[in-house]
Amino acid sequence: MRALRFHSYGDPADVLRLERAAPPEPGPDQVRITVEACGLTPADWAICGGLHTGDFPRGIGLEASGTVDALGPGVTGVGIGDPVFGPTVYTGPSAGAADQALLSAWFRCPAGLGAAEAAALPMATETAARGLAALGDVSGRTVLISGAGTTVGFAAAQIALRHGARVIASAGKTYADVLREAGADVVAYGEGLGERVTTLVGGPVDLVFDAAPAGVMPELLTTVTAPAHIVTATDFDALKNLGVRSTGMDMHHHVLGEYAELAAQGRFTIPVAATYALEDWREPVAVSRSGQARGKLVLVP
Repeated sequence: MRALRFHSYGDPADVLRLERAAPPEPGPDQVRITVEACGLTPADWAICGGLHTGDFPRGIGLEASGTVDALGPGVTGVGIGDPVFGPTVYTGPSAGAADQALLSAWFRCPAGLGAAEAAALPMATETAARGLAALGDVSGRTVLISGAGTTVGFAAAQIALRHGARVIASAGKTYADVLREAGADVVAYGEGLGERVTTLVGGPVDLVFDAAPAGVMPELLTTVTAPAHIVTATDFDALKNLGVRSTGMDMHHHVLGEYAELAAQGRFTIPVAATYALEDWREPVAVSRSGQARGKLVLVP
């Protein structure tokens, strides 16, 4: 099979190669899929740079959709040919950016949900659900979603609205109207964000979920009465120094089936900005790292 992988750590544009590799064999409680779509995330580039070190070669692509083509020992409830999606097993010599990939958690793709849209769901939806769970019960509370134009923030705004929160979303023009239609109050990101939020609300917000690129925390701190009212998925320095909280490590993959059903019904989405053939991988790498993706970038083997 073909697999996008690297043999040393470094800049992804320098170290990634599309090459032939042996198909991965599913272990206990794993399935192998013929990949139809693979979502790309900034975590892929961090892995190329040395995050989650392991033996070489290593693959990228942390989320994928496709059809089951092999079952590991102990797997029940799914059969060969079933359409599924989920987070990939990415610690071996290949991952989701390949013709075949392993999943250790998977969910059926409901009718009406395309392969690219399914592959876009796992990372953003799970991270958003985990971050909101870390905030606690948001029903009836005013929640600022910082970076609501990112895939994680866009997911978080939708989930918080479903849970009964009043959502203030900081976002640019790309998704501002969509967020308003969903029920959020939208404010522009950037300098003066804190003042815009507190003016709109008439005081501090109850809670903040931060999915924006690091650097906005000084503004966010002006929107709350205590740093602990902020959970961040992106600003790791603030976790060390400012008293804000993390999303935690209690993974929320269990929500993916529910949100896949909602996505199939048109009631939830992770916007897919573009799809690319596997051999054209350099283009989405460049777009993603430019900060101008404006949605999920997906490889289609």
